[in-house]
Amino acid sequence: MWDDALLIAGVLVAPLPALVLGARGMFRHRGYVTGDPNDRASVVIMVTLRAVVLLFLLALSAITLVSCVGAWVNDVELHGMVYVFFVLALLLAALVLLTFGRSEKRPARRRATPAAR
Repeated sequence: MWDDALLIAGVLVAPLPALVLGARGMFRHRGYVTGDPNDRASVVIMVTLRAVVLLFLLALSAITLVSCVGAWVNDVELHGMVYVFFVLALLLAALVLLTFGRSEKRPARRRATPAAR
């Protein structure tokens, strides 16, 4: 019973916020500079792979949440594969948060008057 609640809380704390942050940062291209502006194949591949990762994260989170809520309501034991899906969802959430789910770092502000230097 408590493991169901812990899995539900774990999915609500890590993968779902990572899904939201990843969706916001899916089309950002920080650090990518192309020599030829007509070469968009790498951008298309990057955005496509990010979309696939986000869809996979959504599927794993949804399966885990539905399974845990169903097991909690019906008071049955969870299948072992639900734990595997939970760990995969956590790993994908870490991947999203560490790559394209981060917020952009703001540049440091300069002083108003350069004479003080």
